[in-house]
Amino acid sequence: MDESLREQIDTYLSQLNRLIQRGCQLRDTLPTDPSDKSAIAATRVWQEECGVTVNQLSGGSKAHWLARSFSGAFLMRSAAGRAVEGTPSVEIVKRLLGVLEQAVDSLSRMGDGPGISASSEAPPPHRFDFVHNSELRPVVEQAYSDGRSALAQGDYDLALLTFCGILEAIVTDALEHKGLSTLAASGAPAGKISDWSFETRLAVAERTGLIGRGCARLPAIARTYRDLSNADGESGRKGTVSERDARQAGQVLHVVMRDLDPGR
Repeated sequence: MDESLREQIDTYLSQLNRLIQRGCQLRDTLPTDPSDKSAIAATRVWQEECGVTVNQLSGGSKAHWLARSFSGAFLMRSAAGRAVEGTPSVEIVKRLLGVLEQAVDSLSRMGDGPGISASSEAPPPHRFDFVHNSELRPVVEQAYSDGRSALAQGDYDLALLTFCGILEAIVTDALEHKGLSTLAASGAPAGKISDWSFETRLAVAERTGLIGRGCARLPAIARTYRDLSNADGESGRKGTVSERDARQAGQVLHVVMRDLDPGR
């Protein structure tokens, strides 16, 4: 990828993440006092800044899928499907957070253009075509969508668990495709890959050149993510994960995905 393009994408991602962080603060503040004038004013300023960023990313086209998603966030539908007025401010904030997350997702997957897909249609579900196990692909695709939704809704425990689960799944898939004999020649431990710890799988994948050093940024809590989940695979300790940790886990996932699929 061209360096100037990479810098442009990183700049937009940083801008979007700042907007998301402020939006999360507003989402948590508004319900406590919906009539708070300062909160209402701050929400309007935030919405305007979101609009400016969306306009830039969509190339000024109102037909662009991102611009339409932004406009749609302000509408409330009746049972008959008609647009009506009166959508609560906190609901609009939640919807806009979802739009911003879509923008982050699209930008994170970009590799050959100066802006988000110019198509007027929303991007297709995230594809994991580089995953060798065809049965695993739809599973991680759905999990990725669920993880982004959890992040947008402020469920950071679930978001981190989901991102780390995907990370472990795709790294394991790459290791299995490489083969135990090849991995052993690089100093991998004996035994089945399925018996290795999460940390060991990441270390072996890095040592054999399957992935780069992106996992060095993985938060400490993410490295022991299995300990956070209960028997049903859900978070057993709500509120344990911070927003920063969840977002960083998602960013590391994106880096590893690029490593495993250089043509992205």
